[in-house]
Amino acid sequence: MSNPTEILVLFYSAYGSTAEMAKKIARGAEEVAGTNVRLRCVPPVSSVCEASEASIPEQGAPYATLQDLAECDGLLLGSPTHFGNMAAPLKYFLDSTSNEWMSGALIGKPAAVFTATASQHGGQESTLLTMMIPLMHHGMIILGLPYSEKALMETTTGGSPYGATHNSSHRNNRLSEHEHELCRALGRRVAETAVKLKA
Repeated sequence: MSNPTEILVLFYSAYGSTAEMAKKIARGAEEVAGTNVRLRCVPPVSSVCEASEASIPEQGAPYATLQDLAECDGLLLGSPTHFGNMAAPLKYFLDSTSNEWMSGALIGKPAAVFTATASQHGGQESTLLTMMIPLMHHGMIILGLPYSEKALMETTTGGSPYGATHNSSHRNNRLSEHEHELCRALGRRVAETAVKLKA
């Protein structure tokens, strides 16, 4: 029996919206036969000093390690939108991946991105695009959401061809039906591609 295809859903979430998206994305990836999905988050960082966190968070997904990243066959990367860019904790984690870059650990593996923001025009697509940049430096294959996904044509909430998005301004972290569908579709797409590439 061959080893399962490892899918890493890696995210930072300040108030729970991005974490909720990550769970739906992981569920979509789990629908693909032959996959094992790891749900991992990154800890917050301090703006005034080098902060240390417990190795295991009090609740939610475990903290990611660089080993999680090196062992994945496919990656889904998520962050809230902070001024049209990814949040500092996720950038801090990615900035620590020089060894993985030098060894080529992620070259040729599929990846996709997702984000949540508190306003309809809060920079979702610019955040997705900036999250793609370090993944391209790692040599990853960037996937988006094709318009064959019916929800992408019908959504009046979140959703983008660049990746899954969520507008959390009025729904207390609850995804709309279309946002839910697009999160699961993104997870499936990365997992299906990773399985094919690994084979």
